[in-house]
Amino acid sequence: MAKPTPVASAEEAAALRRRLRRLVAAVAAGSADAEAFDEAAEALAKLRDAELGPRKDRAVAGCGGVNKGGTEAAAVPEQFLCPISSEIMRDPVVLASGQEKEKVCILSFSYNWTYDRRFIQEWLSAGNRTCPQTQQVLSNTILIPNHLVRSMILQWCTDNGITLPPVENQEEDLVTNNERKTFSKIFERIASSSNLSEQREAIKDLRLLTKCNSSLRAAIGEKPDSISQMISTVSNPELENNAEVLEDMVTTVLNLSIHESNKKIIGDDSMAIPFLIRALQSGTMEARSNAAAAIFSLSALNSNKAKIGELGAMRPLVDLLEHGSMIAKKDAASAIFNLCMLHENKSRATKSGVIDVTLKAIVDDSLVDESLAILALLSGDHETVEEIGETGGVASMLRVIKEDQCKRNKENAAAVLFAVCMYDRTKLREVAEDENLNGSLAWLAQNGTSRARRKAAGILDKMKRAVHHTHYSC
Repeated sequence: MAKPTPVASAEEAAALRRRLRRLVAAVAAGSADAEAFDEAAEALAKLRDAELGPRKDRAVAGCGGVNKGGTEAAAVPEQFLCPISSEIMRDPVVLASGQEKEKVCILSFSYNWTYDRRFIQEWLSAGNRTCPQTQQVLSNTILIPNHLVRSMILQWCTDNGITLPPVENQEEDLVTNNERKTFSKIFERIASSSNLSEQREAIKDLRLLTKCNSSLRAAIGEKPDSISQMISTVSNPELENNAEVLEDMVTTVLNLSIHESNKKIIGDDSMAIPFLIRALQSGTMEARSNAAAAIFSLSALNSNKAKIGELGAMRPLVDLLEHGSMIAKKDAASAIFNLCMLHENKSRATKSGVIDVTLKAIVDDSLVDESLAILALLSGDHETVEEIGETGGVASMLRVIKEDQCKRNKENAAAVLFAVCMYDRTKLREVAEDENLNGSLAWLAQNGTSRARRKAAGILDKMKRAVHHTHYSC
């Protein structure tokens, strides 16, 4: 299969991917509203057309679904069809074409690499080691659930009265006796050996195997107590101060957390989350980065969001967002954003200093996308909005609206600005003065995303009402 020729610039495609990143955490966490689904669908469709060129939608016929009303089959959006089978995907997964350092890519949104699990498994089982879409040689054959696309497919099916056959629990089916034996042997070397060198080697072996072997990751579900036992072993004073051992164990927990059923197992373990928080506070930069990535992965479950926030992860995450390497900062930002989907964690983030850190990042033109997404998410909280207004946030948001080329960033800035103006009339005057000079909000109200247009129009309406009220009072 020849690789398609892109029909849009790399900058336009990158902007579309950034737009998707703002939506995926909400969809994966189950807290997205209808508008978020619509925006994600629109962005996915545009990205597909931008990179591969437009193609006509295909009908539901052959997808294995049933139209309840017995009417003519609806047209299935192209991005919902498996590239191999041309049928609607029941269990969409991402075929990771590469990894960043040791970590498995948890967030991969391009549906160009998304397939129905059973068909891509057949492709790989036949001995193929290239991506069917791009023909790139695969560095691994890890399959990661694409929650964004799955949620959108389910929503589309509901809207169109279509019922898909249930998906078998295929991840559990992946566990073989060989993986069980391998896990048991490694675990015995970690937990039972009196030789520290042997324990260190076994921990490193487990890190590497859980990185590459999805079956081994699934096997942990059969022995959930092994998480605590492994962490207890690492807590041995002679291993606890070994930076390499800590890094290996943190990365192992990250790799294990990618398997969906493991998220609850790890979250319910009394030692796992405190261990990750300790690593956030005192590990090497890579250990801290991987601990943040593990927290992000675990926070896909609302029950884990609550535990992670209650146990004190927010402050070290904010510290990592401010002082970490660029990769670590991105991991911290993703974790903070996901945790703040839970209302109780919003005040924890604010009290931990996230407003100052994110506003500084925007001023420094560093992690602008991530920082704006966090601020927009927090802008529904009065305490947060008050702090944004008091720390120069209005000027920063206005600059983004005027100068940033990313529509999603303009949208998030407008959302923050709208919240500030609703709470503080003095800031509304500051915005009005800038608008009289630049007209940025009027432009955004005509040319922004649907949400940006609403927010900009809301601010302009508030300004007009304030002027009318002042004139009437005089």
